[in-house]
Amino acid sequence: MIDLALLREDPDAVTRSQVARGNSPDTVRAALAADEERRRSLTAFEQLRAEQNAFGKTVAKAPKEDKPALVAQAKELAARVKQAQAAANEAEEAFRTAVDRIENVVLDGVPAGGEENFVTIREVGEIPTFDFAPRDHLELGEKLGAIDMERGAKVSGARFYFLKGVGARLELALMNYALDQALKNGFTPMITPTLVRPEIMAGTGFLGEHSDEIYHLGDDDQYLVGTSEVALAGYHKDEIIDLPEGALRYAGWSTCYRREAGSHGKDTRGIIRVHQFNKLEMFVYCAPELAEAEHERLLALEEEMLGSLGLAYRVIDVAAGDLGSSAARKYDTEAWVPTQDAYRELTSTSNCTTYQARRLDIRYRPEAGGKTQAVATLNGTLATTRWIVAILETHQREDGSVVVPEPLRPYMGGLEVLEPIA
Repeated sequence: MIDLALLREDPDAVTRSQVARGNSPDTVRAALAADEERRRSLTAFEQLRAEQNAFGKTVAKAPKEDKPALVAQAKELAARVKQAQAAANEAEEAFRTAVDRIENVVLDGVPAGGEENFVTIREVGEIPTFDFAPRDHLELGEKLGAIDMERGAKVSGARFYFLKGVGARLELALMNYALDQALKNGFTPMITPTLVRPEIMAGTGFLGEHSDEIYHLGDDDQYLVGTSEVALAGYHKDEIIDLPEGALRYAGWSTCYRREAGSHGKDTRGIIRVHQFNKLEMFVYCAPELAEAEHERLLALEEEMLGSLGLAYRVIDVAAGDLGSSAARKYDTEAWVPTQDAYRELTSTSNCTTYQARRLDIRYRPEAGGKTQAVATLNGTLATTRWIVAILETHQREDGSVVVPEPLRPYMGGLEVLEPIA
């Protein structure tokens, strides 16, 4: 939920944000009208209830002979109070529906438009070149005995896979390396649930227009997460938390699930766009005034990881229409994939300001004894299965072997080169 004070005091700012996202400005006008009706209905209900309470005292003190008439009036008043309460409840529900159509207000400088309107902030590293025809990650993975898509499909269907042998070791090495980097930077490690309740999924903003991407278990009314961000955001739901030195930082390791609805025919080869993968997600709760600095910090950690693995990458400022409902700004880091002759997203980091915290009622107290305020939340991916694509393709050799990036070697028992199997 957006800041209601901002909606009431500066609706033009909210309207500009909605338009930048490609949404109708009518959503803001509808929310303002619903807010006005909600407050009018609530005032009418409270006035009638106060009148009812006062009249009850009059009835109690009235002479016996006057009470029958007064009791009849009291019943009539009670019916009016009940009707006013129902109207107030209905207005409240209509307001919630209207305000939920307004996505988080984007920060100044975020480019307007859709997916193609991103702005490139920087390109880092030397794009790899080869004096032989490079193999794609799936061909390499098969030669190394690292990826088995055929049996993944046999067991679970399209877009599933097995990582085996050095493939499994490579993913675990990558995840453990990322976890160590998170620990060095003050993050508390977490292994999170992968099933969450509807109110947690909705609170993080994932049950909007992209809800068809999420697996839902109808019999249990639970959702499989597509990122541990969801569980980590819900971790402090309905709490007033302490923010030591201004921030709480978690690193959540989980398996993630995405239906990839609407992606038929896209990235069907290999493990770029799959239904199940592992991910280490950074998640931060902080004071709102520190959120932009925390966002830059998360981005720097992602870039440090990519650079240390010898991957060429670029950082883009994602356009407003491609942010998702919760993010006020998002940076994607995209690594170069040689056989696609293109940058492909490996990780992203989002500043969600106070949007998720308002929906999940997560607050902090800036001063001892002071009024509580909503915290800001941020997230960023430090490693995920898709990174294997760029690692294999970037560090391949002509014979199909792959050089293991130096930082990963200690996590693979000192292995320096992945060799094709016979």
